[in-house]
Amino acid sequence: MSQTAKRDLFKWSTTSDRSDALAAVAFAQRANFGHNPGMTNLRSFPRRQAVTRRFTLGAPRDIRVAGNGSLVMFLRSSGPEDPVNGLWAIDVATGEERLIVDPAALGADDANLPAEERARRERARESGGGIVAYDATRDLSVAVFALGGQVARVDLETGNIDMLPTAAGAFDPRLSPDGSCAAYVASNSLRLADQAGDRLIIEEEGDTVSWGAAEFIAGEEMGRTRGFWWAPDSDRLLVERVDVAPINEWWIAAPVDPSVVPTPIRYPAAGTANAEVALAIIGLDSSRIDVDWHGGSSWADRTWEYLADASWSEEGLILTVQTRDQRTLAVLEVNPQTGATTERYRITDEHWVELIPGMPSLHRGRLITVEDRGAARRLCIDGQAFTEDELQVRRVIDANEERVLIAGSYDSTTIDLIAVTWDGSVTRLTPGDGIHSAVVGASTEVRSRRTMAGDDRPPQIHVGMTAVAAVADHSEKPDLELNVSLHRLGSRRLASALLLPKDHDGSPLPVLLDPYGGPHAQRVQQAAGLFYASQWFANQGYAVLVTDGRGTPGRGPAFERQVRGDLAAPVLDDQIEALHAAADAHSALDLSRVAIRGWSFGGYLAALAVLRRPDVFHAAIAGAPVTDWRLYDTHYTERYLGHPWTEPANYEISDLCTEPAQMGDTPMRPLLLIHGLADDNVVAAHTLQLSRALLEAGKPHTVLPLSGVTHMTPQEEVAENLLLLQLSFLVDSLGRPNGGRSAG
Repeated sequence: MSQTAKRDLFKWSTTSDRSDALAAVAFAQRANFGHNPGMTNLRSFPRRQAVTRRFTLGAPRDIRVAGNGSLVMFLRSSGPEDPVNGLWAIDVATGEERLIVDPAALGADDANLPAEERARRERARESGGGIVAYDATRDLSVAVFALGGQVARVDLETGNIDMLPTAAGAFDPRLSPDGSCAAYVASNSLRLADQAGDRLIIEEEGDTVSWGAAEFIAGEEMGRTRGFWWAPDSDRLLVERVDVAPINEWWIAAPVDPSVVPTPIRYPAAGTANAEVALAIIGLDSSRIDVDWHGGSSWADRTWEYLADASWSEEGLILTVQTRDQRTLAVLEVNPQTGATTERYRITDEHWVELIPGMPSLHRGRLITVEDRGAARRLCIDGQAFTEDELQVRRVIDANEERVLIAGSYDSTTIDLIAVTWDGSVTRLTPGDGIHSAVVGASTEVRSRRTMAGDDRPPQIHVGMTAVAAVADHSEKPDLELNVSLHRLGSRRLASALLLPKDHDGSPLPVLLDPYGGPHAQRVQQAAGLFYASQWFANQGYAVLVTDGRGTPGRGPAFERQVRGDLAAPVLDDQIEALHAAADAHSALDLSRVAIRGWSFGGYLAALAVLRRPDVFHAAIAGAPVTDWRLYDTHYTERYLGHPWTEPANYEISDLCTEPAQMGDTPMRPLLLIHGLADDNVVAAHTLQLSRALLEAGKPHTVLPLSGVTHMTPQEEVAENLLLLQLSFLVDSLGRPNGGRSAG
């Protein structure tokens, strides 16, 4: 790294008004990248990964199958650099593909999205544009979607597209089951639109109360992005009321422009109040029945803290609810006529009850759940376990008269499709060679597969056992050949991937650990797309090691729960054990030059590594790290560390900000902290508080703040140059790799 670049980076770490994303571009252009002049190469991997949004643009997504299996609907952009998704359909009988809605023809403009829609996209990690979500009737004859704060309705039989009369700032439209009208959210109200006009369903005065929109915790941690549900007869809706008044108000500033007023957010930090969530059944005739779901005689003594999900079908109206400590989950049945609830089923666990996609659900009166019992996460029907120890259930996909279709793992690095019949027989439908998924309608299935070989097929449409068509995939395949091997390392047989430079000459290589390492996410799965960025770093002359340690999913409840009460020691110990085991097996790994990089929890782990074990790690890049778990949200943090009032020691041993003072006279290893100042998930205070603790302990470090950048870092210039900046930091910290490099 040039001295000029170093001076500029130091200025950005101390002067906030120069910390915008363009500053990162300027820095990258001035830095000395030596053997990788990617800034001038439009085909370089960093550039291609940025403009293709990690090679996802042009791929089909949000695939749905009509209830009778005759039609497949999906979103897709025109190619690998086009972020604007259109709505497409395929006739299963003919295999004919047709464009239903071209957003450009409707004047789509993502520059004027409602603030609520931007927040929803951030929660969903949505980086595309145009039509990013849609709703449709079960037979896929009618669909609705939002564009630029307006609601559009399309009739698939005629092709007619109508822009419905709606209030300004409309988002999250949902069709009534009969397709006659669409409910949607605008500002803090729920409204109804059809071809005859627009009208209010329910709203309430006050800036802190909203109707129909999911609260922050639901979208960020529980996988629930919606806040209202239609009755199957289309004459009523179950609507969520959210009051954020109890939540502390925080502020997201834009230091690059001191004239901009900071944006207030209500952030439910660990140990503090959550939003107050209520439910009501609202009729189209303006009738209202409140649903008594939280238990207790008042909000203060409620039994149920979290509304995890709701479902309203011909089977009935059910709610999935959790206690604040998440050790109890219940399924409540709601009487739509009175709003009274009855507890149908309860799951308890001494640590926590995991929320699994697709459950609970009802089929012919039978309750389908997924529960942690003994060594496995099992499919259960009316409380009876139907799967055995060797299978870890990942999600429930579909249920019909013959079977329940699930996704599950016999090995943590793969996900298979598995059919479980109602009499208990279990049949694996896929060969255990990668990551498989499916969408189902009647006898039609759309199956997708990703493998390590990179020979991923586009989604295949099956009728019965026969593949009849494919959904075209226009995404770009990276121009990188993987040199990766999968391993089980150490005493815990940790799933790990070792990536070496293409055509490695056998010379010693500095090591770069590239983990996420925390709960709810895996890096080591048999899907080539997970390793391209790691391979690019390997091609610059590094041995890159990716390891899933304790806390990561796919290996059973006991493995996940070993981080309960301590998010630091177990995950760090596993990275070190895997590193040493890999070096024992492969002599090219140079343990005198070891770095680690990561984002979010991976950023936390990277900073922890150089602070707690500088004897092992010689440099770290920590992106958007959680540094003080008291500043992270209730649902995630309290699941693993408990409530900070009752279990404060768990927060103390997991706190990064206390580490610098404990280092004493130990020299500080190079640490680069990167944080988007517009991040409302892991707020920038995390990095700034750690930086202050480091400064007070006399530990030098580098901070790169990015104004206007969120947790996703979606901007192309930022995404491209952050890779180049990280490479330059590694070269500066560890020295240039000696050999074994490839271009890329």
